[in-house]
Amino acid sequence: MHGDPNQVNGIIAAVIGFYLIFIVVIMAAIIIPFWFILKKAGFSPWLSLINIVPFGTLILLYILAFAEWKVIPAPQIGWAPPPAYPPQPPYTPQG
Repeated sequence: MHGDPNQVNGIIAAVIGFYLIFIVVIMAAIIIPFWFILKKAGFSPWLSLINIVPFGTLILLYILAFAEWKVIPAPQIGWAPPPAYPPQPPYTPQG
């Protein structure tokens, strides 16, 4: 049950090629969101390349979690409670 060595080498080359394409797609799917997150957080987007290193994603998550973000928080727009009814008269000074 041994195949032709040329055929086996061709199959191995195809598997390695597909594996490398798969790795590049997965790394792009991880690096691109981190690029935008880091840019919005005020960090250098090039920091997202730490994800290439083993455990780099974990290191980068800790950097993002515990660092001071250099952005101005957006104003919170939401529901404001209605004023108390009936309106209370102003307090008069005592004394």
